[in-house]
Amino acid sequence: MGLAIFDLDETLLAGDSDYLWGNFLVEEGIVDGELYQRENDRFFQQYKEGTLNIKEWLRFQLKPLAELEPTRLFALRTRYLAERIDPIILPAARALIEHHRQQNHTPLIITATNAFITRPIAERLGIPNLLASEPEFVNGRYTGEVSGIPSFREGKVIRLRAWLEEQNIGLTESWFYSDSHNDLPLLELVTHPVAVNPDPVLTSTAKAREWQIINLR
Repeated sequence: MGLAIFDLDETLLAGDSDYLWGNFLVEEGIVDGELYQRENDRFFQQYKEGTLNIKEWLRFQLKPLAELEPTRLFALRTRYLAERIDPIILPAARALIEHHRQQNHTPLIITATNAFITRPIAERLGIPNLLASEPEFVNGRYTGEVSGIPSFREGKVIRLRAWLEEQNIGLTESWFYSDSHNDLPLLELVTHPVAVNPDPVLTSTAKAREWQIINLR
């Protein structure tokens, strides 16, 4: 049985779910618009440059989850998913996932974006297996902290290895689809690394190593 691993943002989606969540909060007046937008843009640029401090980013990303009352928070997420995420789920991505299912490959999404945002997206894609950065949830509320190892860069490899051991699954026949050079540690681990609409650094690496490059847009 094979394993088909997918990055989420800019891979299965035509956009970044965390960045769009931040914009949504700004437009809804939930956070200080000017300050939040500036920081959101700064972290997004660091991510693209490969200089992101994951713990600093997650503290910023998870703060609104801790500040909002859960009922309102979940209602906002429902609207956000319908308005911002459903329109950017790529039909070609759905077809790719289905192709792997027909080959009896186990699908898995692994993403640095927190599970509050990404779990319902994975459900929309029909993928039950998700490794995302986990926001801490205590006594019915989010704390604003992350629980465990964030699934970013080498953290994705650590989280995947732990999951593989739990599931008793190997990487003998495995695919990983990603758009970002931040995912090189995991791309180098699988038997079939695939660059999806890759950024310039990943494009160069994929060409040099003769990895498959595809376009899902």
